[in-house]
Amino acid sequence: MQRSEEERFYMTCRAAYLSVFRSSLVNMTSKDQLCSVLQQAGRNPSQKALDKYWPPGTKKLNFDDFCEILKKEKTAEPDQLMRIFKKFDTNCDGYISHDELSRILTSSGEKMSPKEVDEVFSLADVNKDGKLDYAEFCRLLESTVEQCQTAALEKLEADAKLKRQNFGNQLDNSPQSLESQPELPASEIQPRTEPETTQRKDSRSSSRPSSARSRRSPLSTAITMGSGSTKSGRLAEPKSLQDWHHTLMRGCFYLEEDGTIVSLQYRLIIPETTSIYLTIRPLNLSPIPDKPSPWMCVDTALYVVTGNETKEDSNLVCFTELRDKERFLWRGELNAGSYLLLPFTTGCRLMKRTRKTTTKTAQLVNRTQSGELELTKEFKAALSDIFEVIDLDGSGLLSLEEYNFFEQRTSGEKCDEDAWAICKENFDTRKNELTRQGFLELNLMEANDREGDPRDLWLTLEAMGYNRSLEMVEGKCSFFVFYCEDVKATLQAVHLDSGIKMLNSAVQRSITSKAEARSLKGHENVLVYTYKGESRISSVIANKSNQKVTVHINNEQSKNCVSSRGMSVFAVEVPARTKMVCQHVMALNEQQEWTYNCVETIIPSL
Repeated sequence: MQRSEEERFYMTCRAAYLSVFRSSLVNMTSKDQLCSVLQQAGRNPSQKALDKYWPPGTKKLNFDDFCEILKKEKTAEPDQLMRIFKKFDTNCDGYISHDELSRILTSSGEKMSPKEVDEVFSLADVNKDGKLDYAEFCRLLESTVEQCQTAALEKLEADAKLKRQNFGNQLDNSPQSLESQPELPASEIQPRTEPETTQRKDSRSSSRPSSARSRRSPLSTAITMGSGSTKSGRLAEPKSLQDWHHTLMRGCFYLEEDGTIVSLQYRLIIPETTSIYLTIRPLNLSPIPDKPSPWMCVDTALYVVTGNETKEDSNLVCFTELRDKERFLWRGELNAGSYLLLPFTTGCRLMKRTRKTTTKTAQLVNRTQSGELELTKEFKAALSDIFEVIDLDGSGLLSLEEYNFFEQRTSGEKCDEDAWAICKENFDTRKNELTRQGFLELNLMEANDREGDPRDLWLTLEAMGYNRSLEMVEGKCSFFVFYCEDVKATLQAVHLDSGIKMLNSAVQRSITSKAEARSLKGHENVLVYTYKGESRISSVIANKSNQKVTVHINNEQSKNCVSSRGMSVFAVEVPARTKMVCQHVMALNEQQEWTYNCVETIIPSL
């Protein structure tokens, strides 16, 4: 099977890592080790780069950290190295003498000692004539790097034991097909058939003795889901819903560099017990009817919890489990009190592959014939979409509170009352709130303050999920509507430092409360919960033992699936007496049947 670009990248990562360590579960414990694995991957990190990736206080980095670093470090290009050598070839004869090399390496850049220079020269003087033929040296260096990488990859392919080791242990939200198939957009499709579920032990033949198989403790789960999962769900809309009190609220999911997905949270206050109808769905910002926003296929959910905003402890009350096309729904009764609403997406369709560098950089500002700056049409359109996203209540105006969520996201700062008063004096406002036109005027002022330099404008756009072609690729918009039958509830956006941990806890509880626990054979204290929802399958691993365990996950037999982990084979390290979400899996193409086939195996301690 032909590997995707993402899979080839992770194979390269593994090959480099396993050239230095015996397993990709082993952590790097020093800056020198980080340097070694980067060099094995064909990188040549500077001391400044190493200091950035290994700041003071760092004790260890894992394989996933290495993969993220490798994405940022460019491969050393031979042509670039040649240009540097030519710059110091004062005689233009293709050679650099020992004295010339010593002067360069001991006086500029990351300075070397004379002894280190001698060592470098002894290695680089391939002809042993006292001079460095730098063209030959560059060819030799390139050839050596390629040979090392090829040898490592061949060893990885050939060694069956290495194939059984994991790709990493941190949850990575970048999706990757478990089969190499193109993703199709979400659409209205035929009713799905009832899913067929089987749970069995791994039945594949093995020449390994039974005692060894038991020690690895395989557990297999196979679930086949029918096509047409956007069928209207079982939850009927209340007949008198138009008479209920309702509040609309918008939000956005942002994919961070480390794979974390962040969003605002919301505080709900209900004055008395009442019936509730709650819906959430993606927000379509496209003005073209037949061309919806690309994130309309992204799954969304709302988790309702009780808890304090300053603490991580929370109790799960409910979540929008049922599905009606793009909407996810919940209907029930809530008692009077204060609740937190936590937006959620599995991350299966927030694709890190969309982060590729674009070939075309959009222009943000122009100068008119009179020499004045103006925003381009494309930049205005992007700002207009951003306005829609940060206009949380959909009123068409930005309050100070709404604008501050935007400021926190893009600059980490807040606008105080005095600064807001200045905004109202200089930009178009209505009812003491900023209009769409005023928001455009504010960004034009920023462009003028920088004399047309777009760098700060790009920082704002990138923080809001846009790439250099002004496509929103790292942010996905959604909105939800909260209906109360008898009373008017209060709903307000809040920013919680503990929000991610509270959400993770709620997701875990939603899975473990609805799924049957199965233990791995020979490891009764290691349980796997597999939850089958209307459009996704999620699993949690619970380690009830007093020591950490590492569970190897193999999804290679799954079909037409996309995973929140981004890989079909990986491992999860679960600390003692804790639970951890293992993965979420969804259909790649919802118009076709899909099969989740996962084998969980304990990796013995070394």
